[in-house]
Amino acid sequence: MKFSIKNEIRPDDVSTIQHAMQSVDPDAKVDVDIDGKTVSVDSWLMPEEFFVAFDDEEYEVQILEA
Repeated sequence: MKFSIKNEIRPDDVSTIQHAMQSVDPDAKVDVDIDGKTVSVDSWLMPEEFFVAFDDEEYEVQILEA
């Protein structure tokens, strides 16, 4: 699944985003594209389940690919 982040992503945000996604699914593989402002998550969970983690870190996102 892939999410588009409306906020600016800085290099120091990468670990925060990865940790937030893995708080939902510890086995998730997370790839953050700073320039593209996207986050790809390889997980068996539904994309909507990650919204709370993004919201907790104050990132506004939308689903690009489910």
